[in-house]
Amino acid sequence: MSTQKLENHVVVKNNLFIQKAESLKPELKSSMVKPERLVEVNLDPSVMHGWKVEPASSIDALDKREFKKGDSFIVDFGDHQVGYLTFRVRPVGSPPDAPLKLKLTIGEMPVEMGEPFENYDGWLSSAWLQEETIFVDVLPETITLPRRYSFRYVKFEVLATSQKYQVMFEDIECRAVTSADLEAVEALGHPDQMLQKIDEVSIKTLADCMQDVFEDGPKRDRRLWLGDLRLQALANYETFGTNELVKRCLYLFAGVPNDKGNVSANVFIEPQLIADDTFLFDYSLFFLSTLHDYYLATRDTETLKELWPTAYCQVELALERLDEDQILVDSSAWWSFIDWQQGLNKQTPSQAILIYTLKQAVHLAEELNVSEKEIVAARLEEIVSATKKYLWDEEQQFFVSGQDRQVSWASQIWMVLAGVVTEEESKQLMNRLLEEKPEIGIATPYMYHHFIEALLIAGEKELAISEMKTYWGGMIEDGADTFWELYDPKDKEFSPYGSHLINSYCHAWSCTPTYLIRKYNL
Repeated sequence: MSTQKLENHVVVKNNLFIQKAESLKPELKSSMVKPERLVEVNLDPSVMHGWKVEPASSIDALDKREFKKGDSFIVDFGDHQVGYLTFRVRPVGSPPDAPLKLKLTIGEMPVEMGEPFENYDGWLSSAWLQEETIFVDVLPETITLPRRYSFRYVKFEVLATSQKYQVMFEDIECRAVTSADLEAVEALGHPDQMLQKIDEVSIKTLADCMQDVFEDGPKRDRRLWLGDLRLQALANYETFGTNELVKRCLYLFAGVPNDKGNVSANVFIEPQLIADDTFLFDYSLFFLSTLHDYYLATRDTETLKELWPTAYCQVELALERLDEDQILVDSSAWWSFIDWQQGLNKQTPSQAILIYTLKQAVHLAEELNVSEKEIVAARLEEIVSATKKYLWDEEQQFFVSGQDRQVSWASQIWMVLAGVVTEEESKQLMNRLLEEKPEIGIATPYMYHHFIEALLIAGEKELAISEMKTYWGGMIEDGADTFWELYDPKDKEFSPYGSHLINSYCHAWSCTPTYLIRKYNL
């Protein structure tokens, strides 16, 4: 797997925007959470990743247990947590004549308690695997881990004491943190129990990703990505209404474009605002899309005026990639995300995303009454016409992509979302997609969100509900407390990173069922 690494990445800082983003930094809310029980994990090929959690004893039993070298136990907090772990350890027996060596393994899923991290062999850094080895020189001691973790389970392993003493553990707790206000969310009270549960888990997923910014995953990456932000913002408008956090994130991106005006696919917040040297065609356009959705939710004209030049610049840069036929140039240097689906050609879904965004650009330009509205409207008409002419395959009755004229789910879905076809044509196209099931399918909840919304736009409400319950409901049945970065019901071991140990099991782009349920009255 390759990653972008630019040699000459020039950032042009807008200090006014950065200061405005800093002024919008939210206060984090804290709550103390204690583990609910002691558990064991055992091999079971019938469950997710082959590891099943089984109760060992009540958490109160920990007060009576003494641990020596080689002993271990696992605590279960009962639900997903994002925060800081604290515990107290004290010696039992003779005075401790050597340090305590303790290993903590911290995980979102049972597999992280079962499979040794030493076995990890993926291409993402193993430093994302959550573990600590601690030496305690003076006992007793209260230990607060300085790093923030994302977890439900914690495994304690005593690696060394001495022959003279053992240890006991007390007061294990997590200071959970989020910038989300759970009391602000209107209760859904859905008569369908599965949709009600999906809504609750979606909201929990979003809340755990709402920190100083809308993080994409509190376990891994832990930073602000544009593609995730767009979807988190949509879910936020229907639930928490923390619109100032969306505004902050928009200003953060606008504060550090490159020397061409292009916004990065993601930014780091610490030790200061840093733009990553990763640029994705679709994600850059989603800056405008996120601004458009923010404006619809808030009618914040001042922010729209300030950020419109940055947003419009993304459109101008995207249009430069069109050939003389008004079709995006497809090449080996093509950087557009769309989905993690292996073998997916990105040309046609990216063309559809360009159209989708151009329509939003026209609307914003009309709201601002700026001269760009005529330019964008004219280009939009040309590009839609060219798309139908060159990318629609009359014989196959599908949109095709790339030199091999690939038929993929993503191409059809995004053409429906972009409104390239009528509602009746969309209905026919989506039903044909489900009937013929092209080989190049869907790999992530990110793309699955767009699939469900395309069904809704095509008027297939009941089908959309059924597909949502099968997919996100399947995650819940497979043990999800928060929705996962990756889920393939046909290949539950799937990871684009080489190992499911490194997957994120609380991930921003998976939180959108609450948006879909509430926005479309499902």
